Order: sequence, then structure tokens, then C-alpha cells
Amino acid sequence: MTNPLIGVTTSRRGGWRSYLMHRLALARVGARSVRLIPGGALPDEPLQGLVIGGGDDIGAEIYGGKVLPDVRIDPERDKLELGLLKAALPAELPILGICRGSQMINVALGGTLHTDIYEVYVQAPKMRTVLPRKTVTVEADSRLNGILRCNPCQVNALHHQSVDKLGRGLRIAARDESGIVQAIENESGPFLLGVQWHPELLFWKKPQQRLFAALTAAAKEAEVPLMAAALS
Repeated sequence: MTNPLIGVTTSRRGGWRSYLMHRLALARVGARSVRLIPGGALPDEPLQGLVIGGGDDIGAEIYGGKVLPDVRIDPERDKLELGLLKAALPAELPILGICRGSQMINVALGGTLHTDIYEVYVQAPKMRTVLPRKTVTVEADSRLNGILRCNPCQVNALHHQSVDKLGRGLRIAARDESGIVQAIENESGPFLLGVQWHPELLFWKKPQQRLFAALTAAAKEAEVPLMAAALS
């Protein structure tokens, strides 16, 4: 069987670094990858899975949030990812959301975000690190728990937004010590999982690598690959 092709969304500016880390993580578990950026060429080959990657904040107007000054947004990427999810979700394509990507899954399904977690979780320590220094507790009966097989888990933290109101059909799969949502997943059905941290940067951590392995396994079983025509 041909190794499945996974589409990976990144920012146009600077996103190649993020893509290389995702490409490495996916290659290690037997998947191929293609970078998807706003205005970029779409792949000729159908996709069997998606990674909605990290990056700039999501525009607050999309989910009715508070517009903050001095935050970097990318409206064209917002449009691209919402279009991808509009096509991929009903097709039941396996999807992994990472940081911004987890938030985008929630927004695409009608959920909302905390625009600034430190305005809501005032006691939460301000943490920004690529190292696994944040502790998250995973719901015992979640798909995520069966994948990671570490509970609690140590992860990194590079975000200041988080899930607020859950989107349709989603459940909380993990929180950190301050109660901030750190992972979401679908209540039932195909592979749909979002994590607030960056597993691609924790490449030496086997539990984090298993996230990409689980996505790849689901992609191999995908019955309806997503044709490029559906993305336009």
C-alpha cells in the first residue's frame, strides 16, 4: 500500500520551518506530506489526512471574540483552513489539529475561543517554551489517552488563546493544571483530534510521536480521500 499523503497547513511567512518538523514526524511513521499555504498550488494527488498546524492567531471576528491590538493574524490562512475543514469534516477525513489548528477545528464546528487566556485564567503562570514543562491531565476514557499512554503528560506551551465554548460533536480530552483546555476530540466517529501543544517539536518523546502514528493509521483506512477539487 502506498504511504498515505497528509496535507499540512502552515503560514506562508516562516511556515517552512514548521512544515519541516511535521514532515519529519510524519515520515518517521510512514506517511508522506505536502505543504498547504494560502494561494499555493493544490496537490494533484488526493489527500488521505490533514494536519492543521500552528501559527498566527485566528481572526476574532470569525468566532465573535474580542479583537486585541498588536496580535498577528492571517485572514487568508483562516479562509484556507476553514475551506479545508468544510470539505474534510463531512468526508470524515482524519484530522489532527495542532495549537492554532486545534482552535480552528473548534471554530469550524461553531465553537468559540478565549482570545487571551490570561484575562480568564488570571492565576495561570505565563509560560512560553518549546520544552515539555507544562503538565496536562488527559481524560481516562478519551481517544487521546489511548494514543499517548502517559497521564499526566508533559508538553510544551506556545499559545495565549484556547478553546472556550465547544464546537458541535466535540469533547474536552485534556486540561492543564490551571483548567485551560489542552486537547479536544470528537465524541464519536472518525479520527478528529486537536492538541494545544506542539508534538512535532517533541520529536524525542514517544507519546507525542504516537499522535502522528495514529493519524497515519487512520489515513491508511480512509475510505474517501479528499480530491484537490474539493479544496478550491
